[in-house]
Amino acid sequence: MSKPHPPSSSSRVVVVRRVVPLLGSALLGAGCPSTTIDEPVGRCVEAAPWSSGTPMFVERDAASAGLVGVTGARISAVDVDGDGDGDLVVRKVGAAPNDVSLPQDDPARTGWLLKNDGKGHFVDDSAASGLWTPRGDAPGRPGDVMAFGDVDGDGALDAFAGVDTTNAAGGSGETTELMRGEGGGSFVLGDEEHDLRRAGLPDLPASASFVDLDRDGHLDLWVPEHNYDGLTFIGDRVYLGDGTGRLSDVSEAFGVVSAEWTGVDVINDGLAHARSWSGIACDLDGDARPELLSASYGRAPNHLWQAQGDDFWTNVSVESGYAYDDDRTWTDNQFAICFCTQNPAADDCDQVTASPQLGCGQPNWSHDTDREPFRLGGNDATSLCADVDNDGDLDVVTTTIKHWWAGSGADQAEILLNDSDDGAVRLSRPGRAAMGFDIEHVTRGGWDEGFMTAATLDVDNDGRLDVYLGGSDYAGNRGHLLHNQGTDADGVPQFTDLPVPDFFEANRSHGVAVADFDGDGDVDMVVGHSLSRCDAGQPNDCNQDAEGNYTAQVRYFENVVGAQQNFVQLQLRQTSGTNSAAIGARLTVTTTVDGATLTQTREVGGGHGHFGMQDDLVQTFGLGKACEATVTVRWPVKGVPEQTFAVAAGARWLITEGAEPAPR
Repeated sequence: MSKPHPPSSSSRVVVVRRVVPLLGSALLGAGCPSTTIDEPVGRCVEAAPWSSGTPMFVERDAASAGLVGVTGARISAVDVDGDGDGDLVVRKVGAAPNDVSLPQDDPARTGWLLKNDGKGHFVDDSAASGLWTPRGDAPGRPGDVMAFGDVDGDGALDAFAGVDTTNAAGGSGETTELMRGEGGGSFVLGDEEHDLRRAGLPDLPASASFVDLDRDGHLDLWVPEHNYDGLTFIGDRVYLGDGTGRLSDVSEAFGVVSAEWTGVDVINDGLAHARSWSGIACDLDGDARPELLSASYGRAPNHLWQAQGDDFWTNVSVESGYAYDDDRTWTDNQFAICFCTQNPAADDCDQVTASPQLGCGQPNWSHDTDREPFRLGGNDATSLCADVDNDGDLDVVTTTIKHWWAGSGADQAEILLNDSDDGAVRLSRPGRAAMGFDIEHVTRGGWDEGFMTAATLDVDNDGRLDVYLGGSDYAGNRGHLLHNQGTDADGVPQFTDLPVPDFFEANRSHGVAVADFDGDGDVDMVVGHSLSRCDAGQPNDCNQDAEGNYTAQVRYFENVVGAQQNFVQLQLRQTSGTNSAAIGARLTVTTTVDGATLTQTREVGGGHGHFGMQDDLVQTFGLGKACEATVTVRWPVKGVPEQTFAVAAGARWLITEGAEPAPR
């Protein structure tokens, strides 16, 4: 059973009936008598729903949380030691070799593994964990991109630890590795002969997702790649696992291939290499097979690969609507206006009627290519798969950097609704206004939106996913919490961009991970911070410590409202194959209150996002006023039947494949 938490003023205990032996388990034998007892499990509360004006979070100071000196923007919340509590793995951007012998607060540290005591207090276990063990002579290996999953079925999470090998000085000759988990949160270097290490090849992983691509019960790996040397690109990679810890590159065999940037048409069609800045794997068309998403920086098309079976994927980037939006406006790009002002006879410059709002001294416009669809896309970072409209399929939340001068044609951070039908993946873009929110820009003159990381979580446990957007790097940027209000008459989800007093102010918010860190039944947040472009003369400046120095200290925000509503937590254990944490399993949770039915759909994630993010494998579902829920589990293994059962609110349930749920 989950840790107890204070009930509201009106609550009742839920009781389940269990059959137990009359004798101790050590004495059990054939025909051992048993009896039926009533056992309290969970609780159900009756409380008013959250309303604006009541703060959702309180900040835990770094000292009480054990986070003093932890200063990263790559954040993962995973239970590395298997004790049921979400731990933290934090890395700095562009991490150099990590000397874990240094104190936790030493500025030279570049990464931390922090174990949770179950109450939201963290202890630095980086050195003992072995996660940064080098293969060579460096004091500690780098590890910018990380993802966690059990690849060999021993019950311990293993780690993909990605390294930019194009940066020889920063990497000290180290490569990407599979760090093998040995239990208790300890890791050792994996096999030296491993495709993941990309011996002799450039490697610049932008993200990583463990996923069972062929549904054989063994975890595989999706690794989108970024670019190097300016505009030299690496094809995104797919690695197939065999359950022993071996992961083999099968990208070409599985159809995940792309071309060099040889011409505008191949780029516009989404057929050239992605300039990836993140990735994720999730089932968008509902056929139990995961799609592969690779979000691209530099106004290059995003890539979406649709599963065509268990061993082949097809590029549907453009037709799916994920590559870029349909707005082809270029005439309000400030640099296009500059160009046409200076070259009025150039093609289509007669369509430009505005005057430039910036100085035109430095050209930043190629009239031949910058009007092409791919150049009117975005600088996309994190994509998330989440059912934000409660209709049973997974939508896509995108984060994007957008500058005011780029004009209306440049893509922006938004939510893409899943309209897939008849086997075709289709994502529509209703836009922010149609979803009831916009982002206020508070800087003087021009503005920049620096949305790069994000999270979905049900803050108030009302059964609807809220969206946190991390606005980073630029003046005037902060984190935004979009509170889900449900859908309108057309089925479009409606969000309110909450005022800062309702949640928290996190300027230049870069990096986020969510989990129930303190075990009280609601989801907390750990948020990172960017120190790029600090400017005391602009709003939302970078954070400062007590001495007035800029600091990238991570911050822990404890949820104080969610546990006042009903919830259920679900932890999965898969027995078919070696994917013990059931990464890729789909959970459907249905509740009925006063005749109204609400369905929530999620998948257990194996890593995602901008250079490596991961949220807790334990899934927390808000139930609002409901005292129980019907749960369906679709296991990510072909041939394994779905399971459906009822669970009581107010508890954590362990769901083992083929067995009845058991309270934790």
